[in-house]
Amino acid sequence: MSLSKQAMDFEEFRIKVKSHLGFDLTSYKPAQLQRRLESFMARKRVSGYEEYYRLLSRDANLLDELVNYLTINVTEFFRDISAWQQLEREILPRLAAEYKPLRIWSAACSNGAEPYSLAIMLKELGINGRSIEATDINEEVLQLAAAGRYPLSLCRNISASRMQRYFTQSGDAAVVIPEIRRMVNFRRHDLLKDAISQGYHLIVCRNVQIYFTREAQLRLNERLVKALVNGGVLFIGASESILDYKPLSLERLAPCFYRKT
Repeated sequence: MSLSKQAMDFEEFRIKVKSHLGFDLTSYKPAQLQRRLESFMARKRVSGYEEYYRLLSRDANLLDELVNYLTINVTEFFRDISAWQQLEREILPRLAAEYKPLRIWSAACSNGAEPYSLAIMLKELGINGRSIEATDINEEVLQLAAAGRYPLSLCRNISASRMQRYFTQSGDAAVVIPEIRRMVNFRRHDLLKDAISQGYHLIVCRNVQIYFTREAQLRLNERLVKALVNGGVLFIGASESILDYKPLSLERLAPCFYRKT
């Protein structure tokens, strides 16, 4: 197959999957997406995009498998620890003083380490709020998140005192205690397609935009800003930035943190 033909098949595949199967591949950076798709198809011994689309159209389980493969984003507790320390020392106390009760959304929460990190902080700061809403498009990873069981390698940023208070050890895994698990409500949600509620005081959406095109990033940020109250804060990943934040009615508080003006 020539490169031009392969590129054309890839573009057609992206459009058809979005239009007919409801999964928006057109929002992902194309070069990165194409590499991952072709690696996955080779592993599945699928000859090309046309054959793969036919398979996906016939079997919803195969589409779920593709979604899970493309959206899995394994994170860890208190990832980028300095940003979490700023959240704990400055952002959360300020929000808690202004808004009661706090309404928090952990978007694209992956394996649940981030919303559980938030729950631990709220508990220690004595901040009462509604349960943390935690969402992801990946059903498989949400099941793992709800179970609250993690390999110890994902717990490297958790202090010994926190490990003792908020986890039990089971073999080579750490299990979040029920009290902290009850503070988080997990559900499936597609960030780019599904309706988004409003009235959040803090939205945590980290290390997601790096996979999206510039257009999809702008669309997502517009949706997130609309979901925030005036004065609410958006917490993004350390490798991410919002270049045109002022037209979105945001001000940059610090790396990773933007406030709705």
